[in-house]
Amino acid sequence: MGLLSTLKWKLTPADKKLAILKKGGLTIGRGCEILNGYELGSEPWLVTIGDNVRITGGVKITTHDGGCWVLRHKYPELADCDRFGRVTIGDNCHIGMNAMILPGVTIGRDCIVGACAVVTHDVPDGTVVAGVPARPICTVEEYRDKHAHELLMTKHMSRDEKRAHVETHLPK
Repeated sequence: MGLLSTLKWKLTPADKKLAILKKGGLTIGRGCEILNGYELGSEPWLVTIGDNVRITGGVKITTHDGGCWVLRHKYPELADCDRFGRVTIGDNCHIGMNAMILPGVTIGRDCIVGACAVVTHDVPDGTVVAGVPARPICTVEEYRDKHAHELLMTKHMSRDEKRAHVETHLPK
């Protein structure tokens, strides 16, 4: 029996989807968090995700170029063509909601990809990117320094503790 059939009753739908992707060749490190609504491409063997990566809801990673559709129909000699690219996400990255990562992109270590960004080019280590297409907006250190006065230490608080703490620190 395989992992899915043995643990079928314990796995959530998201866990099952991830297990299928891993079986299909997805490489994913330790300590990752992948939220609902993601798509990791039809060629999971071309995707490598490092350790401590968070992929938020709605993120799409594509490993092939759909533009070949036009080439196949316009040029008979290209009737069977496809174009692929590996996608690599380094350790300790955050990929914001509804971001899209296109084929051939490598995102370095310690990077932040903003919500709804379309990543068309490689992202150097320690860089924050945002926009369409995604462009560097600052380093992770600059991001930390810019927002230092807004950071609240609530990660391990209960829901009620977090609400009380946030309410006392945010202006009305």
